[in-house]
Amino acid sequence: MDPDPRQYENIISSLLSSGYMNLQAINDNEIHDVVLSYLIHNCYNESVESFIACTGMKQPTDYLENMEKRKRIFHCALEGNALKAIELTEKLAPDILNKNKDLEFDLLSLHFVELARCKKCTEALEFAQTKLSPFGKEQKYMEKLQDFMALLAYKEPEKSPVFHLLSSEFRQQVTDSLNRAILGCTLEPSQLCGNGKANTAGYSCQTMLDSGAWQGWASTIFLEGFYQKLMGNNRISTGNWGMKHV
Repeated sequence: MDPDPRQYENIISSLLSSGYMNLQAINDNEIHDVVLSYLIHNCYNESVESFIACTGMKQPTDYLENMEKRKRIFHCALEGNALKAIELTEKLAPDILNKNKDLEFDLLSLHFVELARCKKCTEALEFAQTKLSPFGKEQKYMEKLQDFMALLAYKEPEKSPVFHLLSSEFRQQVTDSLNRAILGCTLEPSQLCGNGKANTAGYSCQTMLDSGAWQGWASTIFLEGFYQKLMGNNRISTGNWGMKHV
């Protein structure tokens, strides 16, 4: 469901109170850019259209054209239908998972978790052997595999020491990572750095994105131009990067 339009003011208030913005140095257009980026990132289609109509902004067709597809992928992953999310992702952004093995592993793990939740132990084991075991060649994946397999050792997986893997928070974390990856993959080459990451206006922005601290907020890949403009004019306060999710 799209957010109440009244929340736009709350979004900006949070940015201001965090020290992220200097009200006296930012004009309405720049504030509109932030709000629009937040709405696009979270696939709030109706709110994007309403906000553009109310503000008279130019419709960013290059971002909107894949929003519906991305939104469907987002919901599939969030609802635990990881295999469908993978299928749709490969259609929208081919090779994205081949280039991001961590994300591919997490998505496959979501499917394994759903099988464990439904107590489909045999199916879960078969899936682990065919899809997850190839990742076991690397130590970082082996440790995670052990945690996932531990779910099958309990009649009630939600009471296991790794019960957090069954949580909606874990699904949300993986879904957010997928959303950011798709956004980065679908940007124009000019908006990406040489390493393929979003081109941001400063190391601090990219560090926050890499650390996951931006989850639930507009990704810096949408705000690249906005950041460069503000940083170039010393308009961003970098002393406090904390942000609240309204």
